[in-house]
Amino acid sequence: MNKKPVEKKEKSGSSDRFWHPRFWDGMTMRAWYKQVAKGKFRIAPTGFAMFGIISALSVSNSGYATLQSLFYGRKIREIKIEHPPIFIIGHWRSGTTLLHEYMILDKQFTFADTYSCFAPRHFLLTRRWLTPLASFLMPKKRPMDNMAVGLDRPQEDEFALCAMGMRSPYVNIIFPNNPPIDAEFLTLKNASEQERREWLDGLEYFLRCLTLAENKCVIFKSPPHTARIAVILERFPNAKFIHIHRNPYSLYASTFNLWTQLAVVHGLQRPTAKPIEERVFRMFEEMYAAFRDDVSLLKPEQFTEIAYNDLISQPSAALEQIYRGLNLSGFEQSQEKFLQFAASQKSYQKNKFRIDPNIKAKITERWAWYIERYGYQFAE
Repeated sequence: MNKKPVEKKEKSGSSDRFWHPRFWDGMTMRAWYKQVAKGKFRIAPTGFAMFGIISALSVSNSGYATLQSLFYGRKIREIKIEHPPIFIIGHWRSGTTLLHEYMILDKQFTFADTYSCFAPRHFLLTRRWLTPLASFLMPKKRPMDNMAVGLDRPQEDEFALCAMGMRSPYVNIIFPNNPPIDAEFLTLKNASEQERREWLDGLEYFLRCLTLAENKCVIFKSPPHTARIAVILERFPNAKFIHIHRNPYSLYASTFNLWTQLAVVHGLQRPTAKPIEERVFRMFEEMYAAFRDDVSLLKPEQFTEIAYNDLISQPSAALEQIYRGLNLSGFEQSQEKFLQFAASQKSYQKNKFRIDPNIKAKITERWAWYIERYGYQFAE
């Protein structure tokens, strides 16, 4: 048996239960078939029940999606995007979720919540009457850590894109042991012009739906967008980006745990360590190679970045830096909310991990650019 590259010292997060909603529960039949076909239907026996349940739900989702198209289709197409979106970017486990939680306290912004990401094709139609049932089934915490979950909590829009049947590296959560699926759609650097246009159409559709629900500036949060700045600018040239960075040794351990736990809860296979280990290294390298190329395309008022440690130790100062860097108004009006939320986070317990020395050496070698740029050492 292979030695685990990361060993968790303390248990946290929710335990999986068969009734818990999965990220794919809101997929239409067409979207579900497209994503499962990419994995060549390599479903482990432990995944048969999940496959059957989601397949059954996809029938009703297709009906709801058709009704939403009938009732809201024209409004979605005609809604004007008056506020350029803001994107919170950074590697997985770098603090993007925490930063998202802070930013949406400012009521001049709106965001993609978990329900809209679960059901991107029909949330406008079904939110009012389906969320009470789905909320009853939700766990209290995420599977990988102690962060609270809820259908009204902010969520990664990448899950919405994946649930819409679009090409996304998140399909690897469904099939963690397969060779990489849609790997080129992390950066879209090697995607064709048509593929980029289709991807942007999907992102814009989701943005239009969120804007129709609440006509405010949308704050998106999704780590893959770290590698897609140039592509996003093709459609949204005035978009703004907030980058958050964190000690990469902590990033590796926490990201390995993330992909493992997500695959256990939301996958159709039981994950093994080796494919996930290399996937963490490869995706980090591809993400920040694209980031280095793209960030120079942004004007000063379109980009700012902060450190995770500053966000947790001096949240008010870090947030003020963001508002100043992006030339945003409203910090003073929301500062008290920021301080109250910061106080509520003081009891939060982070996961603790041990990292295999060989993995530590790989991080030092393979992620040297990031370590040097942000001045990190092994201990956080």
